[in-house]
Amino acid sequence: QVQLVESGGGLVQPGGSLTLSCVVSGFPFSRYGVNWYRQAPGKDREQVAGISPHGTETTYAAAVKGRFTIARDNDKNTLYLQMSSLKTEDTAVYYCNVRTYWGQGTQVTVSG
Repeated sequence: QVQLVESGGGLVQPGGSLTLSCVVSGFPFSRYGVNWYRQAPGKDREQVAGISPHGTETTYAAAVKGRFTIARDNDKNTLYLQMSSLKTEDTAVYYCNVRTYWGQGTQVTVSG
């Protein structure tokens, strides 16, 4: 059974930082690229960042480039998203994704 479990969300002030984690089980994690998506209220889900199977290539949405960093630890089957200089518009539920599998999401709220 494939499971993706996100954690690390919370309430943070503008300009603050958070690091999200996603532990993947029941899946050959190191063989596939993985992604972070987010969905804000009333908006479509959008890709935030992606990383190749061995972490050598990364991609970012224009809105987060330079502020967010995606990383992975294949030994721990874990995906990370380090977020800094957070803005109110970063408020959303953040999801990790691999192939057709999704986590349950973790809420990030940026508010002062």
